[in-house]
Amino acid sequence: MTQSLSDLTQQLLDVARRAGADDADAIAVDGTSVSIDVRAGNLEHAERSEGTEIGLRVLLGRRQACVSSSDTKLATMMEMAERAIAMAREAPEDQHVGLADPSQVTQDTDVSALEIFDPSDEPDPAMLQDYAARAEAAALRNPCISQVQSASAGYTNRRVHLTTSNGFSGGFARTSHGLSCVAISGTGSDMERDYDYDSRVFQMDLRDPDDIGTSAAARAVERVGAKKPKTGAYPVLFDERVASALIGSLLQACDGSKVARGSSWLRDAIGEQVLPKGLSLIEDPHRQRSALSRKFDAEGLMTSRRAIVDDGVLTGWTLDLATARKLGMQSTANASRGTNAPPSPSLTNVMLTQGDQSRDDLIRQMGTGLLVTSMIGSTINPNTGDYSRGAAGFWVESGEIAYPVNECTVAGNLREMLMRIIPANDARTYLTRVVPSLLVEGLILAGD
Repeated sequence: MTQSLSDLTQQLLDVARRAGADDADAIAVDGTSVSIDVRAGNLEHAERSEGTEIGLRVLLGRRQACVSSSDTKLATMMEMAERAIAMAREAPEDQHVGLADPSQVTQDTDVSALEIFDPSDEPDPAMLQDYAARAEAAALRNPCISQVQSASAGYTNRRVHLTTSNGFSGGFARTSHGLSCVAISGTGSDMERDYDYDSRVFQMDLRDPDDIGTSAAARAVERVGAKKPKTGAYPVLFDERVASALIGSLLQACDGSKVARGSSWLRDAIGEQVLPKGLSLIEDPHRQRSALSRKFDAEGLMTSRRAIVDDGVLTGWTLDLATARKLGMQSTANASRGTNAPPSPSLTNVMLTQGDQSRDDLIRQMGTGLLVTSMIGSTINPNTGDYSRGAAGFWVESGEIAYPVNECTVAGNLREMLMRIIPANDARTYLTRVVPSLLVEGLILAGD
């Protein structure tokens, strides 16, 4: 009979204690992943993987070490514990490492209310192939599409359990269903590519394959005839598909590990305005049917809703226990970890306040400028926030889309850019980052 993940982690802890660990935590992960790729109506690639991994972190005073394995036999666990103890003895002391105080860990580990697991049967590979084929066929029905680069469908079922020597034991199961299509319009040097995709916890919530293929094709056709835009200072509207990356730069600067190293352009900004008044950035780890929702973090602390930015003002950092201790603060219960490394700060679901105008309203408002629908590359100075990214999209003249553009660069300083954002009202509320299209005035464009 297959051993439960909770039994595996408890057994790892017992072995670690016998080997001489002062404290320890153990994590076990198992799962199944299926992916299907279709090309020209035929199955091009099918892959299925499944397995179990275990990870052990031991602490000797203020020294720690992590080891992992995909072998769950007792003999392997004993070898893991001995190796981890030997590694910890050679590790440098770090006064900030350590488990949570027992009073900090939660005993409420019931995640059923989060609805992060689809209890229906694993989708049959034939069904996944049909989904991908339908998306491809829908894209090819557009007469301007020359080929579909890829059409893929997939499913993942993952279980995790964490047990610690300070009294925490909890786990969860999570599912993911995905579908994507990449379409190409034109031929030769005139080819343009674009995509659409969807990923959901529950199969029933997944968008229709025909819709995804049709949308990918339409986007690729819209890009035909792209040319470089004008060089100069113009307003830039970041489409909803890419706007989350702009807010992601702010979130990265709020990562406690970066702040503790002094490599964040927001390192001295707590209590200062970083977004326009009226805008808040909320983390909600308890949102239902979201891929990143969680009841507790990787150190056994109860998660909770919090404002990272409240009415434009930065309120704090994203912290696990170690980074919180370095900064003289309290953990925000944002620890995340795999089987082979100690915890580190990681966000769950984030939502930016939406505006009261549509994307079309903002296009009319911007007059002349750039609508960005895709971005490539990234040059961001972590200390100053200087920002430069390759972009493509559409040139706007007199409040209307004039023609597609590519091969341009958008540049500015994040601290200044974020203070000038105007949000639209078009964010998809089921995404892990709910961010609408964002208009930013006065950015530098490098084109022709």
